Amino acid sequence: MTDAPRLVGPVEVIGAGLLGTSIALACRRAGLEVLLSDTSAEHLRTATGLGAGRALLAGDTRQLVVVAVPPDHLGATIATALAASDAVVTDVGSIKTGPLRAVRDEPGVARYVGSHPMAGSERSGPLAASAALFDGRPWAVAPHGSADPDAVALVEELARLCGAVPVRLTPEEHDLAVARTSHLPHLLAVLVAGRLADAPQAHLALSGQGVRDVTRVAGGDPALWQQIVTGNAEAVLGLLTEVRGQLDLLIEAVGAGSRDQLGALLARGVAGTQAIPGKHGGPARPTRSVYVAVPDQAGELARLFADAGEIGINIEDVHIDHDPGRPVGLVELVVEEAGAEHLLASLESRGWVTHR
Repeated sequence: MTDAPRLVGPVEVIGAGLLGTSIALACRRAGLEVLLSDTSAEHLRTATGLGAGRALLAGDTRQLVVVAVPPDHLGATIATALAASDAVVTDVGSIKTGPLRAVRDEPGVARYVGSHPMAGSERSGPLAASAALFDGRPWAVAPHGSADPDAVALVEELARLCGAVPVRLTPEEHDLAVARTSHLPHLLAVLVAGRLADAPQAHLALSGQGVRDVTRVAGGDPALWQQIVTGNAEAVLGLLTEVRGQLDLLIEAVGAGSRDQLGALLARGVAGTQAIPGKHGGPARPTRSVYVAVPDQAGELARLFADAGEIGINIEDVHIDHDPGRPVGLVELVVEEAGAEHLLASLESRGWVTHR
């Protein structure tokens, strides 16, 4: 058995948007030479100015090519990259079966391995990029049946070098997984957010953290999401059909005042939240929210976190809801259930106003 190839570079990144520039910055953080190309001269100037690499020149050699372009352009760009050199080629698009169909008959297809880092932002463009974007995040690696094992190993090393955790799936498994965990939630968030667009201002004044949590991802770029959803239409359509059936049951339960049927649907939702992996991919641990009123003044939030650290309680997550009528924020600290009461009592003893 031969040793897996090491990623020593150069790495070419095609597409200097959020993901492409973040990958380039992570590779530079690891000491690799990075070559950048983009159809947008402005994006390319910005990415190089951020230290993400230098512009690709004719005659440059590369060990690995990362295609980070919009979904509609993946197939053609991957095919061009395969023909341009003998480098291994991966893409970081959110759909894997479509690009594979487009390049399956290319002579160098064994050097192509699709991948998808599960990280991003509602912001876009190189200015939103960060070398730390992928730290601790899963990175799907989806090789096809005829992919060269050394190419697969090189793409998995890229994921690890960027701070991510590679997760191997088939292209078909990947597309169903992201339809369930990303594309469907986005579309449902869009529907909920759409109910707010024409709502009376008096209704919107009651908005709390719950509606912000549910609708946050709906702020993504509509043009990009059109490409993502239509590119993964088969998997998304199956899940939408399942949701439609559940929605019919929900309408029936609410209309009939059937608490048993409504309770069963609500309990199913609780089971789904508990199925989401906890930190570092481990089993989810029981958590509880502790609410603290924090004056909207410089340094107060830092003081709260410092106090929680001195008390010895690790904060698993945090949310902030601003009081529309007072200069106060209600901070939700999510902590392990076993330490919640200790945190409450200790914060109160330090003068914080808490809510159970």
